Amino acid sequence: MIRILIADDHAIVRAGLKQFIAHEHDMVVSGEAADGTETLAFVRTGECDVVLLDLSMPGKNGIDTLRQLKRNRPELPVLILSAYSEQQYAVSLLRAGASGYMNKESASDQLVSAIRAVVNGGKYVSPSIAQVLVSDLSGAGDKPPHATLSKREFQIFYKLAGGTTVSKIAEELFLSVKTVSTYRARILEKMRMTSNADLTHYAVRNNLID
Repeated sequence: MIRILIADDHAIVRAGLKQFIAHEHDMVVSGEAADGTETLAFVRTGECDVVLLDLSMPGKNGIDTLRQLKRNRPELPVLILSAYSEQQYAVSLLRAGASGYMNKESASDQLVSAIRAVVNGGKYVSPSIAQVLVSDLSGAGDKPPHATLSKREFQIFYKLAGGTTVSKIAEELFLSVKTVSTYRARILEKMRMTSNADLTHYAVRNNLID
């Protein structure tokens, strides 16, 4: 049996995902989590073979949770399910260790096949994301500014854009304030911006945050 952990802060979403999985004879939902902390706690038990992870959760968000999951259990496939656009987030999260990225609107058609793909060691990407990845590898096309960030830079960018202070980010990521400030300066330089407000405006305009 493929044991699945569903991590989403909305009970109705978890119920819907369980309904899709219930029809599969070789899949079972072994657990549910409403935030990042619950997700990490459940994964420590080892009782899941794949995590369906929402990107936007209270407390420890999906990006932070993904990084911690890959640090604790690098072999565990994590399939991101999000309401955010694939084009905006998928490439950055695949680089961060996700095994796939799926928009929630397409979950009803693609969820089961995506789970099978990542459990078998593969990656799941939609045709539109596959094209983005091909362009990225070939150097063709213009990358959006946030796509030029490293995994850590993207994690800190997401927090800064959401209004988290440098000192709070340092506390959450177990880094020094000086280190986070250095990352912030590098992010602003790469994205050709001058302030946190610029980052927030960019993230809202590109549907990276609500």
